[in-house]
Amino acid sequence: MNYSLIKHIHMTAAGLSILLFVVRAYWSVTCSTRLQARTIKIVPHIIDTVLLVAGIMLAAVIGPEQPWILAKIVGVLLYIGVGTVAIKRGKTPKTRAIAAVVAVAIFVYIIGIALNHNPMSWFS
Repeated sequence: MNYSLIKHIHMTAAGLSILLFVVRAYWSVTCSTRLQARTIKIVPHIIDTVLLVAGIMLAAVIGPEQPWILAKIVGVLLYIGVGTVAIKRGKTPKTRAIAAVVAVAIFVYIIGIALNHNPMSWFS
């Protein structure tokens, strides 16, 4: 598969992933029943799987020994952990809202790493 195509799939999936995350986090904070819809429980997992597979394919092409790729992986793990607090595990709406803001900040950090190819993200 073409590197450029994989990169565009990865970027599109990343955009869809954060968009759905923000919507779901808002619903979680506002205690909306929309969060319980079957499609809302399934579609994000499909998009995130595409995002992950494309990311692995890109890392395989680039070479996984790049320090910025490791920083992205660590960032993604943190994003997932904090994201679960924002959508499911946070006990109060305030806790979920704070976790959502932190998760989006981590996502922005990951984007900075991807664009700058540097673990320092936007700070390089």
